[in-house]
Amino acid sequence: MSLVRFPESVVSCRNLVGGEWVQPAEVPTQEVRSPYTGEVIGRVPLTTASGVAQAVEAAKVAAHDWGLTPLRERTQRLQAFRELMDTHLARLANLAASESGKTVAEARAGLLKGMEVCDFALSLQNLDGGASMEVSRGVTCEYRRAPLGVVAGITPFNFPAMVPLWLFPIAVTLGNAFILKPSEKVPLTACALGELMVAAGYPPGVFSLVHGAKDAVDALVEHPDVKALAFVGSSPVARHLYAEASRHGKRVLALGGAKNHLIVVPDADPQLTPQAVVDSFTGCAGQRCMAASVMLAVGDVQPLVDDIVRRASRLEPGPGMGALIDRGAVDRLETAIAKAKADGARVLLDGRGVRPSGEAYANGHWLGPTVLDGVRPDMEVAWRELFGPVLSIVRVTTLSAALKVENASAYGNAVSIFTTRGAVAQTVVEGAKAGMVGVNVGVPVPREPFSFGGTGESKFGHGDITGPSSLDFWSHLKKVTRKWSAGTDGSWMS
Repeated sequence: MSLVRFPESVVSCRNLVGGEWVQPAEVPTQEVRSPYTGEVIGRVPLTTASGVAQAVEAAKVAAHDWGLTPLRERTQRLQAFRELMDTHLARLANLAASESGKTVAEARAGLLKGMEVCDFALSLQNLDGGASMEVSRGVTCEYRRAPLGVVAGITPFNFPAMVPLWLFPIAVTLGNAFILKPSEKVPLTACALGELMVAAGYPPGVFSLVHGAKDAVDALVEHPDVKALAFVGSSPVARHLYAEASRHGKRVLALGGAKNHLIVVPDADPQLTPQAVVDSFTGCAGQRCMAASVMLAVGDVQPLVDDIVRRASRLEPGPGMGALIDRGAVDRLETAIAKAKADGARVLLDGRGVRPSGEAYANGHWLGPTVLDGVRPDMEVAWRELFGPVLSIVRVTTLSAALKVENASAYGNAVSIFTTRGAVAQTVVEGAKAGMVGVNVGVPVPREPFSFGGTGESKFGHGDITGPSSLDFWSHLKKVTRKWSAGTDGSWMS
């Protein structure tokens, strides 16, 4: 039985420019292979600067009238899009799973999280109406939110639907024209979202889709009419893109990688904790910035460790845990496991060579859950982002020592504490460097309207990518001061 339904034929992706699906002229294409089987399921054009310029020009034309459209009318289009997503949820989930390696359930969950962002954007018609106040007799001040114009988002392979949905629903609802450049490894879901944006009745050019790799990214960074750029990906690329786009005068928010920690103390709930740890490091095959790849074991928690290994060993590849994105990811992780063992770590659970049964998946990209114990903080697996289903257990004697390891990380995305004592939890909440903290939650992703974002090497730029602070990223506040007649009293504005 197939683990996921694949497209009936190889999909040829095209760009969405000015409301039309176009094939960029004279550019190479790249094959899209499913992580499940290694088979070709699509082809994507590698758009060059001229193709990007074409999309920007169409978006610039659309941005003028769209920015003048009343907010309530903009939300009507988003409501239509959200309803279409709900109608096509099963198809979208299968498509996202087929190209990213997620299980269908994980892909569906990502879509639902993205739909929550749509709900937040829909609420803006009632929550973000500006403000006005009489600041002096006869004088009023007000602010109103104004769009930036043409904005863009560059999104990663691991969440082909959710991360784009973090960005464009808010950006277009605020009156911008948005250009999406998805990862060339997962273009099929982006095309499906583009089809739904067209079907929802957005004016041509308000939402554009440009496929490609580095050339397309560079063109968006350098184009003077792109006013803001959001990025989600690895920290080295995020740092570079933030510097380059800022140098070109753009507003930039670039989210990078992570090395999240789960702190487990002896009084942790023995039923809740082991499953939460397993779900955290194996979910999405560990290919998410919220995956916890380091467990800081405080004191004697051996029974919990044993249970974690037992539960992880029962995960069935395919239905229980998806595939890695490509062969390079498998090779990189297997090398990291071998190096950790050579450096003195103990392999409690080895996922190398684990794959689903059946010839169809023989060429897929698989690695089963892997647990390493006796890891020292200076080992590479303890501080480098692995992006796979590998849990490194670092043994410490005190909570203070655990926090010292967490705070020493170059990243600052997320940390969770597993305890039944409020005082212990509060110590971690107050002492952790990470921007997102969980208490007995393995994946502490905030739900809307609470925003998503870390610190340190996990984020370059100001504010967060979702929630209220995202409004300030995708718009600017226009301040208006009015006075219609001379006042009888004196003030600084007389």
